[in-house]
Amino acid sequence: MSFKKLHPLLKESLENAGYETSNPFQKKVLPTLKGGADAYMIAPKGSGKTTALIIATIHKLKAEAFEDSPRAIIVAKDKADVLALKEEFERFTKNTDLRVYALYDEYDMEKQKVEVYYGQDIVIATPARLSKLYFLNGIHLGEVQLFAIEDADYLGRNNAYNLILRLSESVSKCQFVIIADVMHSKIKNYQNNFMSNAHVIAQK
Repeated sequence: MSFKKLHPLLKESLENAGYETSNPFQKKVLPTLKGGADAYMIAPKGSGKTTALIIATIHKLKAEAFEDSPRAIIVAKDKADVLALKEEFERFTKNTDLRVYALYDEYDMEKQKVEVYYGQDIVIATPARLSKLYFLNGIHLGEVQLFAIEDADYLGRNNAYNLILRLSESVSKCQFVIIADVMHSKIKNYQNNFMSNAHVIAQK
């Protein structure tokens, strides 16, 4: 698909970043994401998965801030991945008033509670810190429209899998998206827990 049907501010950001059209994998996945369906994006690094997620997220949130509670949660493996993803999101949100916030383990918990309380639209978080903040009533998940797991290949190797499973039980009906290089049994099991008729979109 071309970028013509996207929000004008998002189109402007893409043009400023040098994107003229979507690549072949993004052409496959963007209609599904824009349509609101749950989805697995399975493709190797460099295929444009993360950019597709960013485009879909900004479009879903209409490229504008709204009230105080997060409307998109993106889970990433660790502090480095969270900060890198926040920087990538900010490339495409700087001409909007969307608020993007990084939530990671090494930062002061009380400061995070205050900074989240004053209003964020997109929260990019490590599983452990997001879970801890939620169960301390430090973040409200009732308005979440999109819950995504970035680079989910690591989930089979630590407790993050179970943390995300518990968090999903606290999120009202929303769109779930899982991004990975390969499909493996752990993330496939999410289909039976909280994803609804998820589309599996893989790069052949």
